[in-house]
Amino acid sequence: MDRNWKPEFAERYARHEAELRQLYMGLYHNDAGAFDYFTGMLYRAWEARPDALKALDASREADPGWYQGHNMVGMLMYVNAFAGTLKGVEKRLDYIEDCGVNYLHLMPLLESPEGRSDGGYAVSNFRKVQPELGTMEDLADLTACCHERGIAVCLDFVMNHTSEDHEWAVRAKAGEKAYQDHYFFYDNWDIPNAYEQTVPQVFPTTAPGNFSWCPEVQKVVMTTFYPYQWDLNYANPVVFNDMTDNMLYLCNQGIDIIRLDAVPYIWKALGTNCRNLPQVHTLVRIMRMVCEIVCPGTLLLGEVVMEPSKVVPYFGSVERPECHLLYNVTTMASLWHTVATKDVRLLGYQMEQVFALPKMYTFLNYLRCHDDIGWGLDYGFLSQFGQQEVPHKKYLNDYLTGHWYGSPARGELYNDDPTLGDARLCGTTASLCGIENARVYKNEPVMDKAVSLDLMLHAFMFTMSGIPVIYSGDEIAQENDNSYHDDPLKAQDSRYLHRGNLDWRKALLRDDKATVEGRIFGMIRQMEKLRDQYAVFDGNADTWRLDTGNDHILGIGRYYMGEKLLGLFNFGDGTETAWVRDMDLYQDLITGEVRDASAVTMPACSFIWLFKRF
Repeated sequence: MDRNWKPEFAERYARHEAELRQLYMGLYHNDAGAFDYFTGMLYRAWEARPDALKALDASREADPGWYQGHNMVGMLMYVNAFAGTLKGVEKRLDYIEDCGVNYLHLMPLLESPEGRSDGGYAVSNFRKVQPELGTMEDLADLTACCHERGIAVCLDFVMNHTSEDHEWAVRAKAGEKAYQDHYFFYDNWDIPNAYEQTVPQVFPTTAPGNFSWCPEVQKVVMTTFYPYQWDLNYANPVVFNDMTDNMLYLCNQGIDIIRLDAVPYIWKALGTNCRNLPQVHTLVRIMRMVCEIVCPGTLLLGEVVMEPSKVVPYFGSVERPECHLLYNVTTMASLWHTVATKDVRLLGYQMEQVFALPKMYTFLNYLRCHDDIGWGLDYGFLSQFGQQEVPHKKYLNDYLTGHWYGSPARGELYNDDPTLGDARLCGTTASLCGIENARVYKNEPVMDKAVSLDLMLHAFMFTMSGIPVIYSGDEIAQENDNSYHDDPLKAQDSRYLHRGNLDWRKALLRDDKATVEGRIFGMIRQMEKLRDQYAVFDGNADTWRLDTGNDHILGIGRYYMGEKLLGLFNFGDGTETAWVRDMDLYQDLITGEVRDASAVTMPACSFIWLFKRF
């Protein structure tokens, strides 16, 4: 093949050529033609990359840890819910900066069919923005404006499947064999039924099974998630080549972080559970090298919503890294477990596991996201305290939906499966903390406690190493959007409970400390500024679980460059004492008060950051 490549690209490619060729050819049975097409496509993508993005690549290559410090704060949002359109988001960048945000995650915004989009995760065109949100030019303009303000932009890349309305699927329905080979088509149910023996169901109540009947061609097609989402066949090199091309096209619009949606599912093999197979890691490793060759300023964020043993391998190794970033999903679920039980032992145990990982591993930490809360907890650990999985899940759901006596939470169940005794949970941070309940009943003491809990959870998130990500609206304590029940396109999906439009009237109250919105916003901003100011919050800091002698209070220690921080978090319903037994004097970073840490008394649902410089 012609390799009249420019030196910058050729040098980057040469660093990875041997491994790239080995992995690709091993996966695709020495298909030299496919590999030549693949490498040519990489060069074309690099040539098409705008000069401004190439300059950004160079600056980030010079500082490869640019995202691993303690100055990044993320915000997750739906474009339509935040500002209607991409141009609307651009006009609201002052607000985003006012929130202290320099990492903006835009939820799925590519073209997808109304009513069959799964919230934008059934893409019908990877190179076209959903028309009501704007155009691809609008997206490129927005990312350019964000870059001028030092804001990195993240976008979901839905790689496991396409919409059944995607051109490939439409041509497959028309009987074109080449496009049927982009998916998993079978002439009868024999092989699909064999898959069903080992493959779990993602949505057993709302979308049971992993296959659907395609009447247009009288065949069965694999649909792991919903019937209108057709799984792509990554064993076909054409699929991987074209999807990688689509990813690089989005990178060239200025996307800085590519969120690999449902990445554990992308390789299928009969007789397995079709999750986390070795070939998945091969593909992710290739994609990491692709980014380092074409767009080295781009990060890969893996969406791996599974137990820690399955999550961590997606970081890869020091020699062969895969994802730059991963979601700290287990901590999020364990955090809400702790809110409901008031017992920090599980959360503390999991913190010890996180703290033991190499410091190069960077997690996204979050309280809430666009999705439900699944109770993938460590029930082996909980069993030593007499907790059994099914009744414990019921208690958590009862408490956080407000059906447990004394609970102030207001959530709703998602995908309730009475036969398995399993359900997930939905709701905004504010409503799950009790702010909505307190407002409805005009109960000031309950409101004070709910606000304190909300802020304590945010403080916990900011204490962790990694990148804290706020779900848009949480910065002003936005409550559940119960209006979704009246929308026929949303009423069957309770996740829309926490996907409501941003209340800009509430946002106007953010500087008024007499309001709930102002109390939440002001303290979150104060925590963000402290986190940016003190080196002890750096990702390279030493971290450990601090023994508090109290099962209601979680303790976290941090040390870096002569700075020490003790973070204490009281999940209890009443005043508690943390028995740290440290006789040194510390400064309370929030109040400025000087105090010792031998016995720290804390009100219900409160936190303390104790700081000392050596």
